[in-house]
Amino acid sequence: MTVTEETKQSKQSETTSSASDSAKWYVIHVQTGYEARVKHALEQRVKSLSVEDKIFDIIIPTREIVVVKKGKKSKATEKVFPGYVLVKMILNDESWLVVRTTEGVTGFVGAGLKPTPISEKEVEAIMRFVQQEQPKFKAKFSVGEAVKITEGPFADFLGTIESIDEGRGKVKVLVSIFDRETPVELDFLQVAKL
Repeated sequence: MTVTEETKQSKQSETTSSASDSAKWYVIHVQTGYEARVKHALEQRVKSLSVEDKIFDIIIPTREIVVVKKGKKSKATEKVFPGYVLVKMILNDESWLVVRTTEGVTGFVGAGLKPTPISEKEVEAIMRFVQQEQPKFKAKFSVGEAVKITEGPFADFLGTIESIDEGRGKVKVLVSIFDRETPVELDFLQVAKL
């Protein structure tokens, strides 16, 4: 690489980094369930239409959760904001058109036709929330649902869910003992749907 090529390359990287610094985060509304497809399609369009200097980053905020299915705990990825994708871009007519005409995008979040940027603080808060270590439990039950207790001293008893504590992975089940409804706190793994 010659000195002039190095100088050109460093000037281009400085321009890109200063352009990236002036970019803002915008929220786009997409069809729910199509967030990954929209992200992929938008990344392809950015490359093919050569607007890498206007659209810099596309994020689908997700986090890991623990799901209890058929008595087994497993990790799953949950979208924090289903139907929304974050895009870091310099907003002008060209970049707006690239994003807005991407298949699956229904519009920008903002007042009227003018997209409203979100602050760096808000994006950092979202990223901190996404990166939190403690996965929460996701119950496949609902309050008032009839369940069967599968383990413990009340195994094979039938009951009705009174409350759900997803944070601790517990349910409170009303069990009929001696013709009286008695609340029993159980782990998600100790109950099954009827």
